Amino acid sequence: MRFFAVSVLVISCGSSKSAAVKGKNSTKSTIKTENLRALDSEFDGKISSSAKSILKDAEHYLGSPYKYGGNTSSGFDCSGLTVKVFDENGLKLPRRSADQADFGKKIDIKNSQPGDLLFFATAGGTMVSHVGIVYSIEKDGEVKFIHASTSKGVIISSLNEKYWNKAYLHAQRVL
Repeated sequence: MRFFAVSVLVISCGSSKSAAVKGKNSTKSTIKTENLRALDSEFDGKISSSAKSILKDAEHYLGSPYKYGGNTSSGFDCSGLTVKVFDENGLKLPRRSADQADFGKKIDIKNSQPGDLLFFATAGGTMVSHVGIVYSIEKDGEVKFIHASTSKGVIISSLNEKYWNKAYLHAQRVL
C-alpha cells in the first residue's frame, strides 16, 4: 500500500528538480508584493481581465507547500492549485489534471497566453500527470508557468528548463 501511495504521488503532479524559486532570498510577502506590481505593469491592457485576475490569485499562493490532494494555502497539489485559482474566478475545472487536459480547447504553445493551462507527462509516456498555468511569455518566447511542484511547492518555472520541456505535452485554453 505504501508503494502505491508513493507511485500515485509521483504520477499525480511530477517533480521539479531544476525549477528555480523566484526571489529565493526574500520573504514571501515581499516576493508576492513585487510580483503583483510587476504583473500589474506587464499585463495592463495586454490580456483579459479574467486572465489577469487568475494570475494575481495564483501569485497569492506562491510559497505554499506541496500536499498530495491539497487545494488550500496550507498545501496544494498541481491540479488542486488550478481548481482553487479558477474556482476563485468563477470557473469550475475538473479536479484531476488528466481531466483538465480535456477541458477547453487545445492550442499550440506558440499561441499560448497568460492564464492558459500547460500539461505534462512527468512519469514519462503520454499520460497527463501535471498541470500549470501560463504565467508569462517573455520577449524571447520563453514560457513561464506557475504550478505546485512536489519538491518546492507553488513556484514559477520555465518551459525552457530541460525537465519541463521534455515532459511538456500540450497547452489548453479554458478562458
